[in-house]
Parts: sequence; C-alpha cells; structure tokens
Amino acid sequence: MSFSVVIPARFASSRFPGKPLADLAGKPMVQHVYERACESEAVRVIIATDDERIAAVARGFGAEVCMTSAEHPSGTDRLQEVVKTLGFYADDIVVNVQGDEPLIPPRIINQVAHNLMAMPNAGIATLSEPIETVEALLNPNVVKVITDHQGMALYFSRAPMPWPRDAFMQSQDTLPQGFDWQRHIGLYAYRVKMLNDFVAWPPAPLEQTECLEQLRALWNGVGIHVAAADEAPPAGVDTPEDLARIAKLMAHA
Repeated sequence: MSFSVVIPARFASSRFPGKPLADLAGKPMVQHVYERACESEAVRVIIATDDERIAAVARGFGAEVCMTSAEHPSGTDRLQEVVKTLGFYADDIVVNVQGDEPLIPPRIINQVAHNLMAMPNAGIATLSEPIETVEALLNPNVVKVITDHQGMALYFSRAPMPWPRDAFMQSQDTLPQGFDWQRHIGLYAYRVKMLNDFVAWPPAPLEQTECLEQLRALWNGVGIHVAAADEAPPAGVDTPEDLARIAKLMAHA
C-alpha cells in the first residue's frame, strides 16, 4: 500500500513572516522539507499553500502545488481540502509533514505511514520520543501522550501525565524512575476517510481547552496509534534564531 505526503506552507506567521521562503544554505526552507519528503517512500509529495509567492517558488524547484484557503481553522482542515481537491480515495493514506522541519528524517515519514497501514483500527498514526527531564515534563509547550499496551493513544495533554503522585510529594527536582514518559512528535499519517469526517465535527471541548486538535479525533472515537520514533527529529523552525541554529547544524554535518 502506498502513501502520499502533504507539506503545508503558509506565508503568514506572527513570529516569522515568510518562513517557508527563508534562505537556508542557499535554498528556501520549504525546498529542504520537500527534498527530505522526496527521499521517503511517498509516491507523491505535494506542497499546500495559500500564498502565490510560495507556490511560484515551489513550482520553480519542481514541486506539485495545491492552493488552499487562507481561512482554515486548523492544519487538519487544510489537509482535508487538499485530498478533496485532488480526488484522493477514502482509504488512501496521507502523511502531514510540517513545512518548518527542514531536517526531518525520511525514515520516520516512512515509519508513521507504515504504522497506520498495519493498524486497521486506527484512523491516525503518530510518533513520540522519551521525556528525559523534569523540566520537559512540567513544560506546557511539551505535549505529553500516554497509550495503552497496544500503542493506542489514551490522551494527549500539555499537563504532566501521568502524575507521579508519591515521588512528587517528596520532590519535583528530578524525573522519577519507573515510568516511560513520552513527548508527542507532531508528525501524522491519516486515512482520508478520517480527514473527511474530521472537518464535519465541531471543535471538541477538550481540543479547545488544551489547544490540541488531535483531541477532536479522540473525542469522536478515532483510534490514534502512537509509536516511539525510530529516529529523533531535530527541532523545527519557529523563529529566525531557530533558522540560524539549523544552518549551523547543516554547515557542520
């Protein structure tokens, strides 16, 4: 079974306007993301954008482009517009690769797609990595995930979970031993049918409270498979400072 990759690339950004077109080692950043995705097993790689400047640049380096609305309330809504516009079938699998991750390993793109193929009871597959410090566990910007014994998500949260009651009653200075805390990695594979269902559902109370759109899927009974990433992805680019950091990493690679 094959899969496709969609790379959302918006020009508007409060912290870094024009981010997809920012120069990184002589290429626009979105081109690096596209090239990493093309190194995966995807049969099709599409850049989805609401900006003609990004579209023109992407077409210039040979990418397939799908223009989307600028009014989508979530990234999942944008992805659904792409699969609807391009006529994907309900059982097709699409991996959403964020346009600000120029060093994403192709290996984990393949991993998340294959995981979804192997889990017929899941509508979504995603990845995680270990949390190794108490600071990360307590940080609301680090999204935590817990699963059942089959790797199906029980919940995603910005709060520390599970809460190590006895250990934290004594001290919160170090991460307690005895549990494998996991940070969610925002790389998703979707079945197209789930995407079509998703946009018909209203935002869920949990989703609105935590500001995590994957909770809309859990709220509506969608199975989300979570696996430990085969390779930890480097942090993405949110600010110009992040871009400079990535450029240094690439220069010393």
